[in-house]
Amino acid sequence: MNALVLRGDSPELAALWPPNSGPEDALETALAEAMTRHETVLLHWLDSPPQTNEVRRAAVLIAAGHWLAQRVDLPFVLSELGAAGGLNMMWDRFRLDLPDGTLGPADSPVRLAPDWRGPCPPAALVRIADRRGVDLNPLNTQDPEDALRLLSYIWADQHDRIARTRAAIALAQATVDRGDAAAWLEARLATPRPGALHLVYHTIAWQYFPEDTKARCRAALTQAGTRATTEAPLAHLSMEADEQHGKGAVIELTLWPGGARMTLGRVDFHGRWVDWRAPGRHSEHG
Repeated sequence: MNALVLRGDSPELAALWPPNSGPEDALETALAEAMTRHETVLLHWLDSPPQTNEVRRAAVLIAAGHWLAQRVDLPFVLSELGAAGGLNMMWDRFRLDLPDGTLGPADSPVRLAPDWRGPCPPAALVRIADRRGVDLNPLNTQDPEDALRLLSYIWADQHDRIARTRAAIALAQATVDRGDAAAWLEARLATPRPGALHLVYHTIAWQYFPEDTKARCRAALTQAGTRATTEAPLAHLSMEADEQHGKGAVIELTLWPGGARMTLGRVDFHGRWVDWRAPGRHSEHG
């Protein structure tokens, strides 16, 4: 229904749709009429599952990116699993407001301001040499229909979220390949990346992968980790659900060479708050 309003196909419904309002019975009538009139269009939308690309999750990527850049003075190669429309592959061009300053471009049209708990990662020079992602059903945000699909699955009364997604769509330039995450990652990791840190990451995507895909991804990362060097390191960053229900997602990072694994904190599933617990340099080992 949201798509009908955004596309301008149902002015009667739009007159009662957020940010507008009206009598409940009038809205019910408009909904029923729109469903009847646009039945074919609505049924087509049911051919595939909903897709979202929550931009606020990029707060974790920005923080982790600066944390890594402070420790590894190399450009990044980004590989995102379950990338949807690729909006969060542009995280280095978003602004993150923190209690003691900002990370990212000050003039970015995408501004993230989560409720931040814990220390703030220091700003560092983040350089992106290459960025690419994979998804079973990627969305091309330069295609108006795909962009509409992303916007349509946002609740119509979440105006700031809609505005943030529109701003991210305007910045999007990353390529998202169609395919299985495991096969794609195996091929991606097989390509040497001398002079760069290869950062593989995913945010609230792992739970949707088949077990075989997860196993192959883990094996590919472990194998690539054995080839990692200080001149071509590898990092795996995840923001995913764990057994601590009701406490958001856990942020975990593994670094090669060495395979050191650490917890960077926790985060609301939609990025509304971040509890950052990344170790400082004085407390790191290995």
